[in-house]
Formats: sequence, C-alpha cells, structure tokens
Amino acid sequence: MTPPAGPAGRPQPRVPIGDRLVASAYTLGWALVRYVPERVAAWFFRVLADVLWRRRGRSVLRLESNLARVIGADPAAPAVRALSRAGMRSYFRYWMESFRLPSMSRERIVSGMNITGAENIFDNVKKGRGAVIALPHMGNWDLAGAWLGHVGYPFTTVMERLRPESLYERFVAYRESLGMEVLPLTRREGGSAMAFGTLARRLRQGRPVCLPAERDLTASGIEVDFFGARTRMVAGPALLAIQTGAPLLPAVLWFEGRGWGVRVYDEIPVPAEGTRQEKAAAMTQSVAAVFEKGIAEHPEDWHMLQRLWLDDLEPRPGGPR
Repeated sequence: MTPPAGPAGRPQPRVPIGDRLVASAYTLGWALVRYVPERVAAWFFRVLADVLWRRRGRSVLRLESNLARVIGADPAAPAVRALSRAGMRSYFRYWMESFRLPSMSRERIVSGMNITGAENIFDNVKKGRGAVIALPHMGNWDLAGAWLGHVGYPFTTVMERLRPESLYERFVAYRESLGMEVLPLTRREGGSAMAFGTLARRLRQGRPVCLPAERDLTASGIEVDFFGARTRMVAGPALLAIQTGAPLLPAVLWFEGRGWGVRVYDEIPVPAEGTRQEKAAAMTQSVAAVFEKGIAEHPEDWHMLQRLWLDDLEPRPGGPR
C-alpha cells in the first residue's frame, strides 16, 4: 500500500508502530484521566510508578545514577534506591496532573501554588523588560506555566519535536490550551534552530519566556560544573538576556502536599567584561549553581531519567565523546 501523499504530492513516511502506540497511549491518557477522581488517579499512577521502579529498567537505573551524584552517594546505596522510588512517584504524578490539567479549575491551580519570588517576573514585565525564566525538569512545569497564564502573564516557550509528528502536535495543542505560545525548537526538516529570533522579539515586546535549561549535550551547549562533574547546559537563556536586556531568572519547582512549590531567584547579571560567549558561559554557570541548590533541596522532584554528565556518555567510535 502506498503511503498517503503529503505536500506537493510527496509520500508521507510510515510511522513506526512503536511511535503510533506511544501517541495512542498519550491520547488515551488525555481523554480518560481527567474524568477519574483525583485520589483514584493518584493511586493508580503511584502503583504504576512502583511497578516500573521494581523492574529496575534503564530509566530507573539512570535516575539512580543521577541522584547518586546529587546526594554524593554510591548508586547502590539504600538511600539512593529509596530516593529513586520517590522520584518515580514524582515523575508519574507529573503525568497524572498533566493529563488532568485541561480540566483543572483556575481556583485549584492558583490556590495550590506556593510561589516565592514571583515579583521578579511581574516587576520586570511591567517595566517592559520581559523575563527569561530558566527551569530544570522539576515538579510540574506545565502546571506552573498554567498558573503564570492564569495570573495574567502568558509566555512563550520552545519544545523539541517528538515522534510521531501527531504526538508533537498534540502536545503543542495541549500547552497552547493552557495559554502558552509554543515554538518548535527545530524546523520540521533539517534540524536548524529557528526559535531564537522569535523569542528575542517576544522579550523586546516585554513578554516572559520560559525555557528548560539544564540539559543540552549538543556541541552548542555550554560546559558547566554541576554537582562536581562537567555537563553541558543550554546557551539560549543567557544569550537571550545578553542580546535583549531581559533579566535571566532561574527558577526551581517541586511538589508540596497536594499543591506545588516554586521559587523564582533573583536576576543573574550580565558580566561587565568579556566576549559574548564568555559572558554567556559565566551566566550559565550561575544558573547551574542555582539549579544545584534547588535540586539538592528537592531531589525526588528532579525528573532526569536521561544521561546528563559528560563522563556518563558513551564514547563515539574514532572520536571524542
């Protein structure tokens, strides 16, 4: 059977069955979980998290390796094992809440959010500076974004493309329904960056921009010290602040009972001396230091189930890692 034709009559590539199953699972989650009582949904996702934790798959082992660096322990230590269980429960709580979020009331979101330092965003937006908010993958960043929109500060963010394309489009529609403007991190074909210019325009318009910032293992990432080892973090937040004059505001997120905690830290200043790249490197290292503090205080809510540190990467044949 010939694949359906796309633009200009080009055949569309077949979507692998695994990708189709993943997309279907997410669609089913958004369709059903919001109608289940919250306590029942929370119990189900907690049980599911525990089942996967006991299986000790690749993601759980990677989470334990990452958390071991955070608390300075051996990955096999009982404390790390207990922390990874809490981490998996936190991660699955994120998904449970995300599936329910489109039906959550404004009152539930606003009343459940305990935020410190919000004035760092509000004051700068009111002054027309905008704000570059740099976030690690902690707590429920979608819900924090929904809160920011509900209190009158809609923002722009970026999202990397997912497979299949239908899943990416579903995620974009979901986040746009929460009041976010979502830009693709890369073009549909080719992979060249396209979001930076639009983000800079939004900041010059005085609007906030929210960006995940603690992982960029590409050659364009900036090397930083993070929990005693080297990794690469996203250069974009610092470069946007340098180029537009918007404040760079690191923030950390966590779960707090049935609600959520957020702390927005003070502005990281642009260094007075150095090249653009040197300034960006210094500012990104400062962001890393803030993330260290926040993650150390709430390690169970840091959802890093992928490789992060450079010495954890697999060496490439015939070349550097």
